Amino acid sequence: MSKPTPPATDASPVSGTRIENERPLDATTSINQRIFETSIDLILVVDRRGTFLRVSPSSAAVLGYTPSEMVSRSAAEFLFPDDLEDARNEMRLARRSGVMRNFECRYVHKEGRIVTLAWTGVWSEADQQHFFIGRDMTQRIALEQQLRHAQKMEAIGQLTGGVAHDFNNILTVITGTLEVLSDAVADDPKLVALVRSIDEMAERGTQLTQRMLAFARKQPLQPRPVDLNNVITRMVTMLQRTLGEDIAVRTMLASDLWQAQADPFQVEDAIVNLAVNARDAMPKGGELLIDTANVHLDERSARQNVDISPGDYVAVCVADTGSGMAPEVIERAFEPFFTTKDTGHGTGLGLSMVYGFVRQSRGHVKIQSEIGRGTRVGLYLPRCEASAVVQHPSTATAAPCQAGRETILIVEDDAAVRTVAATILESLGYHVRQAGDGKAALDILQKPMHIDLLFTDLIMPNGFSGQDLLREAREYRPDLKALFTSGYSERIIEERGGPDRSIPLLAKPYRRQTLAEAIRHALDVQEATG
Repeated sequence: MSKPTPPATDASPVSGTRIENERPLDATTSINQRIFETSIDLILVVDRRGTFLRVSPSSAAVLGYTPSEMVSRSAAEFLFPDDLEDARNEMRLARRSGVMRNFECRYVHKEGRIVTLAWTGVWSEADQQHFFIGRDMTQRIALEQQLRHAQKMEAIGQLTGGVAHDFNNILTVITGTLEVLSDAVADDPKLVALVRSIDEMAERGTQLTQRMLAFARKQPLQPRPVDLNNVITRMVTMLQRTLGEDIAVRTMLASDLWQAQADPFQVEDAIVNLAVNARDAMPKGGELLIDTANVHLDERSARQNVDISPGDYVAVCVADTGSGMAPEVIERAFEPFFTTKDTGHGTGLGLSMVYGFVRQSRGHVKIQSEIGRGTRVGLYLPRCEASAVVQHPSTATAAPCQAGRETILIVEDDAAVRTVAATILESLGYHVRQAGDGKAALDILQKPMHIDLLFTDLIMPNGFSGQDLLREAREYRPDLKALFTSGYSERIIEERGGPDRSIPLLAKPYRRQTLAEAIRHALDVQEATG
């Protein structure tokens, strides 16, 4: 009986057609080699003692070392020292369990910086080797840290803005009442002095809330096309006097600088704040450099920073030769009330105000600093488009006449603020009607009575804003004049546009004279333009 013929090794057991055995093995080996050579991830083959046997060419991009600089050397020479024992434990666990391990550890780049790698590793008992694939997580970790920081700043901003808004209502009542009291006690010098002291404290409170609102990005802004070179040129002499003779002020201004879209007064305040901080960092003197430049940020740059949008920006940078800041100080530099100065030498609101103003202007701020090597703060403001519209004039240019006989409807949910405003306007001769919210105001406006001006708070309860009120009121009173007021100006006010975009805004807290000028301006200017 003849032996059965063994099945051919090059035939398919299903179809019987001929196949090639060796080529798939060669092809697999070739593919593996190409993956090894072209991978952007770091691939390592390591013996049980931790010595590198093979290193992929991507090591040059990831760690700065070529494979020849790493092969035959111990991983311990490249690992961040604090992660060495954890990495050894992972290797031991891989050998004992025989299963794939996922972990993170840090390596030291050839340039000295730390590189965080997410590893997938497996132990081959047959080969007595570890196989690792590591992905560089440095940029992702940096972006996650930026995101967490941005979220923290946003949360602090919401809290700060809410506190400042409520405090502005309180200050409006205090300042308005003081002005009424000052007339009543004019014949008593002691009471006059007392009222003056209270008024000074109220003014300090007003300045404090304005800085808080600046950080919270909820201050009223009047953005317009701004030539930053002109702003800086005008400020140089004043800055030199402020900083003192032992600090030299220099400028490097771009000759072809674009116009920025920003509030010029806030730009000046921001530069002054940065200059004063620089002075405090140079107690023995030094140099302050202010430079400007056109900057284009592409999609790639924007992806590397969570709070930056691509586009054209106009940069103004303020650099000093002072003491510099440690990384942990830079991390908190923009937080309100954070300061490294001694008690009584700063509110901790200077940089937070700068941060809030620039972010509200749809720009961004960048700090670069090292201990002993000075600090550089860059403000990146959006480029002004050719079609940008200059905002309506400030109420500061209003006609000097303050009194009147017109009828004004005051809409304000805070009863104390509403009462103070009504008292002031009635003392100026105006007829006043009052409403505590938008619904009550609409009830009055729907009645057949004469109303010359709607004076309404912007932010009111029940989701019915001053803008909403004006839009509905104008459906049956199309020629109704209006004046908005607010403890802060929400960004949505700038973005909505529409027919109420030209309505002037009176910021709280306001004083008697300011309120009178704003009311007269709203009545006279809207009548002239209407």
